[in-house]
Amino acid sequence: MRIMHTLFSRGFAGTERATAEMCNACAGEHEVTLVLQKQHRATNGVSIRDHLDDRVRVVEVSRWFPAWGLARAIRDHRPEIIHTHLRKSTRLVARLKPTCATIATLHMWVNGPQFLEMDGLIVIAQWQKRDLARYRGRIFDINESLIPTPRVAAEQRRHLRELAGAGETEFLIGGVGRLAKSKGFDTLIRAFEQAAIPDAKLAIIGDGRERKRLEKLAQSDRVRFLGFRPDAKALYQAFDLFVSPSRSEPLGRVLFEAIDAGTPVLATATQGPSEILVRYPGTLVPIDDVNAMSMALRSLATQRPARVDHDLSAYHLENVVRETLQAYRELIEARGNAPAAR
Repeated sequence: MRIMHTLFSRGFAGTERATAEMCNACAGEHEVTLVLQKQHRATNGVSIRDHLDDRVRVVEVSRWFPAWGLARAIRDHRPEIIHTHLRKSTRLVARLKPTCATIATLHMWVNGPQFLEMDGLIVIAQWQKRDLARYRGRIFDINESLIPTPRVAAEQRRHLRELAGAGETEFLIGGVGRLAKSKGFDTLIRAFEQAAIPDAKLAIIGDGRERKRLEKLAQSDRVRFLGFRPDAKALYQAFDLFVSPSRSEPLGRVLFEAIDAGTPVLATATQGPSEILVRYPGTLVPIDDVNAMSMALRSLATQRPARVDHDLSAYHLENVVRETLQAYRELIEARGNAPAAR
């Protein structure tokens, strides 16, 4: 198949990771093109381009004239299907009306009418279907992808804990994500300080515009900011507790990464975690409730819940890729294998 992905974001967070994993997994047997905007690097220099297989063809289009560049990429590469990610690229594809099949992943919610113009939609959480009552295309239930992380050796785990400022006997709490207001790390920091757990440390992995404000909010050296780290998935195994304090979390790839590591989970009752922690064990607290989160931190630090291995095979990349390729085939067949020309 000739597959084109479009993503006009910056940096490298959950959506970018999922897109890169799908592109890389398909590039061995299919012609895969990824269209990005030229300003794809975040202010800290990270980008999806650094995580792509060499077999993935990358086209960069101008930020100022993206529709022209995208139309040219469609004409040059003649995809049989275009897979869009996030609002901007989906809006441009809908505006261009290519003759090939189109599909979008709802990484968040239906935050624009352009999603309803796609031939197919991939929902990664059941709550997303609430916005699709009037959608007339195909809906595919396909999980977010996960590449399992091998277990780290005891020596490496000690090293990772030292990096986070924690010794072997201390209770290490971890948070991972973009340092944006929506991620709620200010709530986590306040709750951690209020909990005043003896011999506890908090490590936050990620970067973003909120970092300086969060660093000022932290009242002690027991809170450590590690910035963006390519080995973040290994660090989950160093945590004694993982916390997702988001104000809005459509799914929560970080929760699956923590569960994959066997790490106990505490999360706010946002969209995705409320769905995920019905299937897998974890603790939910109300959004933005510092007192409730502080009490939960103290309770979990006292209990010291054991690490547990869970079956996440339904989310493993090879299974998600197989289901996604089948969705592509069905949409291409429905379009009559029309080439994308404009």
